[in-house]
Amino acid sequence: MNRICGIFLVILAFGCSNDTTNRNPYLQEIGFRFDMNLNLPLYSPLTNTGSAIYVGTKGVGTAGIFVINTGFNEFVASEASCPNHAPNDCSTMVLNGQTATCACDDYEYSLYTGQMLNRPDDGKRYYDMLIYRTAFSGNILSVSN
Repeated sequence: MNRICGIFLVILAFGCSNDTTNRNPYLQEIGFRFDMNLNLPLYSPLTNTGSAIYVGTKGVGTAGIFVINTGFNEFVASEASCPNHAPNDCSTMVLNGQTATCACDDYEYSLYTGQMLNRPDDGKRYYDMLIYRTAFSGNILSVSN
């Protein structure tokens, strides 16, 4: 019996992880689901590879979302609120082709990867864009968190 308890404790000890998550302290991860019919004119740009749109519907993300067609019926959806600022008057980013720019400080982010493109080399911690789940079926694109 003691041997079984010892094995259980060893498994339990190795099963626990000390990894910490890299949660962004500026953005809340809000639960939502939003469906887009790509047959509608508002979302039809997403039928073209490399095209991106901004969706500012209330309740979709913190400040809306950016969605880009990355090709082969694959899409990336990301939060439109700048990941390096608490939400404020200037923190909703602006769509600029295949990048998003933060009006607070001109930080630029790739809509394909969410990565900051002009990361300062000052030793401070900077966050990349918050990426949401996407699912595509028929002509319906679903974005959720």
